[in-house]
Amino acid sequence: VSPKPQTTRRRTLGILTGESYQAILLDTPGIVDPRYPLQEAMMRTVGQVLADADVVCFLCDAQQTRPERLQILERVAAFGGPRVAALNKIDLVRPRDLLLPLLDALGAAGLFDEIVPISALEGEGVDTLLDLLVRRLPEGPPFYPADQLTEQPERFFVSELIREQVYTRFAQEIPYAVEVEVTDFRERPGGKEFIEAVLYVEQESQKGILVGRGGHAIRGIGAAAREAIEQFLGRPVYLELRVKELPRWRRDRRALRRLGYRI
Repeated sequence: VSPKPQTTRRRTLGILTGESYQAILLDTPGIVDPRYPLQEAMMRTVGQVLADADVVCFLCDAQQTRPERLQILERVAAFGGPRVAALNKIDLVRPRDLLLPLLDALGAAGLFDEIVPISALEGEGVDTLLDLLVRRLPEGPPFYPADQLTEQPERFFVSELIREQVYTRFAQEIPYAVEVEVTDFRERPGGKEFIEAVLYVEQESQKGILVGRGGHAIRGIGAAAREAIEQFLGRPVYLELRVKELPRWRRDRRALRRLGYRI
């Protein structure tokens, strides 16, 4: 989770099971015009998710969306199934009358079956949005056990929690130049779980910034990430972080494949 844009790089799957439904929620990277191979891989992920989806929920930021600049994404327009638009962060829009031109602009596009103003933070409108989405799901048996929340392994979320701290603590290009790889994840008998992760950067100068004077910056990342990881896993961990240079990894197709991207 980050206030910075374009932070999602991989498809993230969540499973929501109710009394009469199971919804498989697929979060995709934000849609961009790709400028280098990493973004090409991200957009390939978007295409794969849309090909598999039964319903599309187009999420807009009410603070950043302006009617005169609203461009409905071509990928959403090309989707053949039901389409719902959710206008988020309405709790930050004052006065509320300012929402009307945004809702009108979404409606004028003629692409959406429903348009729902929501506040994910406060929960306003979320139940309505969920009901609209569930009613458009196809009938069928559940794909996952009722108590399963995701199909991604713990390693994935650990790496994301570490990367989150980089986005929280650094500005400009540094967060976007960082990739996190969990290289060791094992239980130690009678002790804390041991987790080792490598933070890759593209340049030696970025490595110095990430480590900080006397290792101060990387220790801060590690302390905050360890707290978040322990809360997520529900058990104590020992977290060891290292920083390595992987030159131009966002543009290096071989490096991207090694890091798990489909390129």
